Amino acid sequence: MRYSKDTEAPSSPETAFHVVKNSKIHGRGVFAARKIPADTRIVEYCGERIDNDTANERGSSDPDNPFHTFFFSLEDGRMIDGGVDGSDARWINHSCDPNCEAREEEGRVFIYSLRDIKRGEELNYDYGLVLEERYTKAVKESYACRCGAVNCRHTMLAPKRRKR
Repeated sequence: MRYSKDTEAPSSPETAFHVVKNSKIHGRGVFAARKIPADTRIVEYCGERIDNDTANERGSSDPDNPFHTFFFSLEDGRMIDGGVDGSDARWINHSCDPNCEAREEEGRVFIYSLRDIKRGEELNYDYGLVLEERYTKAVKESYACRCGAVNCRHTMLAPKRRKR
């Protein structure tokens, strides 16, 4: 487990809020190791800070899935590459009906619970990915969502805002 010195999450395995294991949604996932109250800071999204050009050069961490990365966009235009020195947060899967959210605080990203989360429940947040290109059927399928929520958008892409 990796936490920065300023992160408020517990540091010992006995009191940690989360554990990483296989997910029914996709690959690895992060699960509540104990009950997590609403509005709790769970984990920091850590990794190497890079610019957009470096991210484009690196591309996917999975050659079989060119759209799979551990990049997290920051407000200043840079990104965190969770694939390099990343924390457990990189394994949190997307959901269209999330129980967590990511909050940027002074250039750092923390994952907070949106509601009380039961022990054993998978943690997830809405990735809300944004692409400049048109969202064609093929593009949406490239970013397919597997969350299974009743209100699933079937894509991890954020809805486009309609022009007036």
